[in-house]
Amino acid sequence: MSLIQVCVLGSFSFAVCKALVFLLRRPHGIDLDGPNKGNWLTGNITSLFEGGVDYCVHIAEKYGGAVRLHGPLGETVYVSDPRALYHIIVKDQHIFDEPNPFIMSNKLVFGEGLISTVGEQHRRQRKLLNPVFSTSNMRRLLCILHPISDRLTSTLASKLPTDGSHKEIDVLPWLSRCALDGVCQGILGYPSNTLSAAENDPYAEALRKIGPLIGKLMKARPIAAIIMQYCSPYWSRKILDLVTVPWLPAQFMVDVREMRRVVQTMDSASRKVFLEKKTAMEAEEMPDSIDPTCRDSDAMTSMMDIMLKANAVSSDTERLTDAELLGQMNVMVFAGLDTTTSALARCIYLLAQHSGAQARLRNEIRNATKILEEDGDMSPVELPYDVLMNLPFLDGVVKETLRLYPSLPVMGRVTSKATTLPLAFPTRSRSGGYTSAVAIPEGTLTIISILAANRHKEMWGADANEWRPERWLSSLPAVPSQVQEADCSLDGEDDVSTLRSGPILGVKDSVRFPGVYSNMMTFLGGSRSCIGFKFAEMELKQVLATLLLRLHFSLPTERNAHGHVKEIEWKLQAFHIPVVKPPAGDGITPQVPLNVRLVKKDDFIW
Repeated sequence: MSLIQVCVLGSFSFAVCKALVFLLRRPHGIDLDGPNKGNWLTGNITSLFEGGVDYCVHIAEKYGGAVRLHGPLGETVYVSDPRALYHIIVKDQHIFDEPNPFIMSNKLVFGEGLISTVGEQHRRQRKLLNPVFSTSNMRRLLCILHPISDRLTSTLASKLPTDGSHKEIDVLPWLSRCALDGVCQGILGYPSNTLSAAENDPYAEALRKIGPLIGKLMKARPIAAIIMQYCSPYWSRKILDLVTVPWLPAQFMVDVREMRRVVQTMDSASRKVFLEKKTAMEAEEMPDSIDPTCRDSDAMTSMMDIMLKANAVSSDTERLTDAELLGQMNVMVFAGLDTTTSALARCIYLLAQHSGAQARLRNEIRNATKILEEDGDMSPVELPYDVLMNLPFLDGVVKETLRLYPSLPVMGRVTSKATTLPLAFPTRSRSGGYTSAVAIPEGTLTIISILAANRHKEMWGADANEWRPERWLSSLPAVPSQVQEADCSLDGEDDVSTLRSGPILGVKDSVRFPGVYSNMMTFLGGSRSCIGFKFAEMELKQVLATLLLRLHFSLPTERNAHGHVKEIEWKLQAFHIPVVKPPAGDGITPQVPLNVRLVKKDDFIW
């Protein structure tokens, strides 16, 4: 047996011993009602994914905003109550920690980025990065997305019949390529060009593979965390670079080796881009400003350029190390790829289901471009940032999709000490009564249900589970949230918003969700909220606006040899995964087949 195998065996054994010790001390006796315990070992927590969206929402509607679940590590609290969420992610966030396996495994894969750090290091990173994602910088970066969304539209259009008939196309891989080009160019300044290239470069391939691999290796996180805790980064990677361990499943071994290859590829490419940009900055070759029209590609910049410049002028105590900057690159690209692809695919799928909404949105985009065409300002698809972000129905389509189908449906926290969690709405206790506060023991896993919070009927109304973009047309601009009051705002800028009259969505009396995005929990809140949500929203709107002016989408209608029509189903795993249900599909392969055709004049009538 090799040295690496001995180390792996020892690490696994140590992990098992620690797990057994924890099992003896696992939390129990939480005074909340909940579904049956389920499996004696794994409990019922796996039902959150096996039951999909409907189950996640159902248990919150049945038992309330705090529900007792059972997992392998004891009783777990499933939370969607707005006041409880405010305490978890803002007021008492020092008590509700990110699970150690989450932090350590992220560090192993991405390095010293935001999702891999805690405490003072995380605060220092966040302080530097907040202004990078300001609204003014988003205005500067929008022009990078224009040619990418144009290329996607032209690529799809080139595959269609010129007589106006439709063709079935799996749009998912093309949306993934578009999202990849967007994050690589916009965040890194790296020209991946996967929409144009016949073959993908190794870096682009690695980025597309890392999300699914993380999902497959989720159960290995505790082991990775223990190895990282007791070994240096060098030996951690050596130990996890398994050669042959007969008592582990063969597929697990294959996935681990592939993860190591993907991480090495990603790290190598990130270092190359980083060193090039750092050298350019030191040589003062990076532009200080950008031509507002962005016609000159050499005048474009990226978030990485902005971040490097911000870091260079920071004080010695606040400046990030090269390792931390590399970590931000890896995290931002990963976070912006799968989530944006999923959200784009869902938006287009929903518009294909709702032809009236699709026509209404197409009208709105056309009307906005007509005004610009008459003024002679720019080509039809290059809407300025303030125009793009304030198209009311486009804003409603994006927000409503992100509300109902957040890319990350749940997040975990672990209590560092015993505490009491207050509730805005009384929830059911063990005895069958109701309680407005619940005692949480030390070491309890608390699951933040972004999905259930975004569909909370007391906050969003009786139709909370329905996709209705119109609901956003009567809402006022979002007022500063509790997150901003807790000094977690991005940069002090207010987003330009279209003034509308009506109630503020997601707010009931004085109770609100502590999210950074329109009172919903999609991008979380507090100091660990998604820092790139402005870029994600901008990319979604730009791609949708470009696609809908030229293309029409509808659900598949063709029958296969057995008479079956393809029906798309979204499975809830680490992300929402679209597949084709059997018997027309295998129910496994990610895909979004839709009928696509060139837009006709009638497509603008609704």
